[in-house]
Amino acid sequence: MISLWQDNEAKKYKTDLDLRVYTSRLLGQDSSLVLHGGGNTSVKSTATNLFGEVEDILYVKGSGWDLATIEAEGFAPVKMDMLLKMAELKELNDEDMVKNQRLAMTNPSAPNPSVEAILHAIIPFKFVDHTHTDAVVSITNTEGGEEKIKKLYGDKVLIIPYIMPGFVLAKLIYDMTRDVDWNTLEGMILMNHGLFTFNNDAKKSYEKTIELVDKAEKYLVDNGALLDMLDPRVKHEDDEKVKHEDDEKVKHEDDEVIQLHHSELDQESSLSLLELAKIRKEISTLKGYATISILNDSDLATYFSKQNIEQIATQGPLTPDHVIRTKRIPAILGDDFKSDLNNYIKDYEQYFVNNKTNETLLNPAPNFAILENKGTLSFGKNAKEANIIKDINEHTFEAILKAEKLGGYKALSAANIFEVEYWSLEQAKLKKSANTPEFNGKIAIVTGAASGIGLAISKMLNAKGAAVVALDINPEVTNIFNKTDMIGIRCDLTSNDDIKKAVEACVKNFGGIDIVVSNAGIFTPSENLDSLSDENWEKSININLTAHQKLIKQTAPFLKLGIDPAIVMVASKNFPAPGKGAAAYSVAKAGQTQLARIAALELGEFGVRVNTLHPHAVFDTAIWTDEVLKNRAKAYDMSVQEYKTNNVLKTEIKSSDVAELVCAMAGKIFAKTTGSQVAIDGGSDRII
Repeated sequence: MISLWQDNEAKKYKTDLDLRVYTSRLLGQDSSLVLHGGGNTSVKSTATNLFGEVEDILYVKGSGWDLATIEAEGFAPVKMDMLLKMAELKELNDEDMVKNQRLAMTNPSAPNPSVEAILHAIIPFKFVDHTHTDAVVSITNTEGGEEKIKKLYGDKVLIIPYIMPGFVLAKLIYDMTRDVDWNTLEGMILMNHGLFTFNNDAKKSYEKTIELVDKAEKYLVDNGALLDMLDPRVKHEDDEKVKHEDDEKVKHEDDEVIQLHHSELDQESSLSLLELAKIRKEISTLKGYATISILNDSDLATYFSKQNIEQIATQGPLTPDHVIRTKRIPAILGDDFKSDLNNYIKDYEQYFVNNKTNETLLNPAPNFAILENKGTLSFGKNAKEANIIKDINEHTFEAILKAEKLGGYKALSAANIFEVEYWSLEQAKLKKSANTPEFNGKIAIVTGAASGIGLAISKMLNAKGAAVVALDINPEVTNIFNKTDMIGIRCDLTSNDDIKKAVEACVKNFGGIDIVVSNAGIFTPSENLDSLSDENWEKSININLTAHQKLIKQTAPFLKLGIDPAIVMVASKNFPAPGKGAAAYSVAKAGQTQLARIAALELGEFGVRVNTLHPHAVFDTAIWTDEVLKNRAKAYDMSVQEYKTNNVLKTEIKSSDVAELVCAMAGKIFAKTTGSQVAIDGGSDRII
């Protein structure tokens, strides 16, 4: 591990807190040190209060902040004297600790201080860095882990036996260090938890973390705890020639080495996407809400799933704080996944009974699953949550496999893990996040998404919680949608192959399909029937009608496995009220509307709702170029302005208005409606 510290960059930061932000971000950049809100840092400084008095302040990472992106306002300012007095108490429950830490803050709008604030306060150095380093924890979580740590670091680190975070941990360290010369220590290692380093200099504290972690990484290498798929330079015992899937070999210093190259799963171990959608459907049913189910078939996840997972994957997480995300153990799914899930739930309920005092049972369904010989699945209320679980698992799999090579992986006991999983402070966090957007966990495909109505629909569905796969023939769609829960895919909707690949990408990324918004369309030039070109007719039919049929064909198998599934057809006012010179467009839109009605009849028995909306005069879209507006206005013998306001209510219809109606049709408001048609046009006298 190398230091990321740059002197020229560090010179830009003048205050203690600014420097604390800088080094915290250095730690947060490396996922092998901290993951998704893990770890915490602090700096001791001073501040002048309202009365002109100088007070000693601990600026400690606030709850909910991530070290990779933390800002100055992410640190809670807490009075040192209060924290040090709290450390002297014999007992303090967690709720009172949080309350009194909050009372000791000098800024009431700052986030809650870390539960480790008291511990940071009693460490007598200006800067304190706490990480959950994979390398160190890989060693602590083995048979004889403490002896290995002692041998590796000697007297340079203080080894702390595992104990719950919070006051009890701070109190233990307070008592253990009363007669300790802190200047002789380079850090503290908390068994099954992580590493603390400290110094009065920000650079030295940060680089001490790097130095101690680097030593652990080298220990893993020296003791053969390397994985072939992660390091191609592994020397095999007796120089045996090991054959792997691709037989690709390289030479390095006369030692035969191998590289794994299986970015694509082999046919025997691949998981059908329909099977993935079925598992996601069952998980959603068990949890009582729609879930995102992310398939991880990386080299590491696949390799791990082929090991003795019944033994190594069912001991517990790498660090106890991961249990809030992952639960204690995964479900292990074979061919009969429903039976396996039921067995998991029974086992979880027994785990609860064995360890509970007065807690309330959490939902017993798993948060991730190992698919034997195929990879893993992570389940979340949204894409962000599922991806966090996926990332944690990747690091955990690597650590477990390395620990196995050091004599065997050994996690904390079920009782210890339960204590964290049902910790009152964590339960309070769960209650705060109980309210979720309407489409949380839902998965939507939207076509014609790079501009206009499709863009507005995609953004609104996402804002209401849905993971969105946005399709458009415009390649810019991939730049517009490039977030964890919004993916843009260039797709020619007249191509079966393009649609199939887009649907597969949606299912693989999120686990299924719940909502299809078939919106893409074009407006061909105005031509009367006696001069209508074959080219424009065929182009309109292909894009405005046939493309919608192709999309339904490819998505229907997954919609049948969706959560309250819905198709929303974005057609046109030209179906109920066609205009002269618009035969190619109007006929195609009529066909699209009829297609939706048939889809409603055919898919209704599977719970799939199909409804159509007919927008008109939505002018903030790519389809309404100045030339098109001018031609259409001319066809009706109107000015452009008259044409744009030609509705009963004399109101402007925007893309966002159409998006609102789409969300209503895809959501609870239309939960018991299918086969309907709704105009959104400000009122058309021709339709009324």
